[in-house]
Amino acid sequence: MISQKNILGGVFLIAGSCIGAAMLALPILSGITGYIPSVFLTLIAWAFMTFTALLLVEANGWFKSQINIVSISEKALGNTGRVISWVLYLFLFYSLSVAYIISSGEIFSGILHKFLGFSLNPQITSLFFVIILGFVIYLGTKTVDLFNRYLMVGLIATYVLMVLLGSFKINAENLKTINLKYLILPLPVLITSFGFHNMIPTLTAYFDGDLKKMRKTVLGGSILSLFIYLFWQAVIIGIVPYGGEKGLLNSFLSGQEASSSLNHYLEDSFVGHISQLFAFFAIITSFLAQGLALMHFIADGMKVKPSRKNSHWLIFLTLIPPSLFSLTYPEIFFKALSFAGGFCAVILFGILPALMVWVGRYKEKYFSSYHVKGGKISLIVVILLSSFLVINEVLKILGINLNA
Repeated sequence: MISQKNILGGVFLIAGSCIGAAMLALPILSGITGYIPSVFLTLIAWAFMTFTALLLVEANGWFKSQINIVSISEKALGNTGRVISWVLYLFLFYSLSVAYIISSGEIFSGILHKFLGFSLNPQITSLFFVIILGFVIYLGTKTVDLFNRYLMVGLIATYVLMVLLGSFKINAENLKTINLKYLILPLPVLITSFGFHNMIPTLTAYFDGDLKKMRKTVLGGSILSLFIYLFWQAVIIGIVPYGGEKGLLNSFLSGQEASSSLNHYLEDSFVGHISQLFAFFAIITSFLAQGLALMHFIADGMKVKPSRKNSHWLIFLTLIPPSLFSLTYPEIFFKALSFAGGFCAVILFGILPALMVWVGRYKEKYFSSYHVKGGKISLIVVILLSSFLVINEVLKILGINLNA
């Protein structure tokens, strides 16, 4: 029997999965279009991704054992769906892992310098990050859940302190800036910011297939993440001006994440120190959740159980490729997140869930104990919005930028 405490753990895992490298990039990207537009875009991304996550909860109900999106897409869409989900999933979560590893090195080096007075090469701190957290992921879901609960306490505590204290330093004029030229720019990273869908198969198995508890967990985790994002963006955009050497626009152009920009304008202040600790907790909680889900995905795709017997080579496949890439190309933080959100995440967690549920409900008549409301119209809306975002990303790759 799963207790309410377990549901809370699931909520924290989903929130921890959301609050990571994307959150550190988000205020920079949303800030250059303005806070008011960013609120509107954040609500759209939250509603879109929460709905498609619930579609995956419904699709998980078609199975009696632990599976992943590869098995779901194969059941609904055949071998074509299996191949597409395999390729996109690896691209997506390897891209996210690259972003986590790159940002972890910068953040941990900054913390060492700020609190202990010495510096290490960011690539060395990234390596320690991967080794230590990789071992935690290797130990399995229960261990990750336990570690994540304590880390989420630190995340929430530093977040609350930062928002409360930072709110006194907000310049209201900064929040009034609106630049619709960049309106579409934050959407890919916003989509990534609510990309906890990979946790659904893992948590469904953890909850012994109880889809009602999964629905509560999904809604709780996504709503918690939504409020965290809205206040976080208000603090960063309210403190960091649009222009200037370390302003929002130059931070975007130079690939600097939010806590770095905040520290520049709050140099040697308590809020600046707290922002570094917040970034520390954000990266760890997200990396643990995403790494665990990626390992389970690889296991499902290779038709093996994610048991201790197999975990040693599964964790190798999960962490070594993105580690090598991040050490080779450490400057691609924003590009990795944009590609992950605008292309991979939208197809994998937007178009595919809608298509799979359409086929499962209306063609194959698969049974699930949970059914998402909205009917065919909601599925069509998801596919149309997803298609727009994918086309926008393809045009960017071709050098045609709709933001220009």
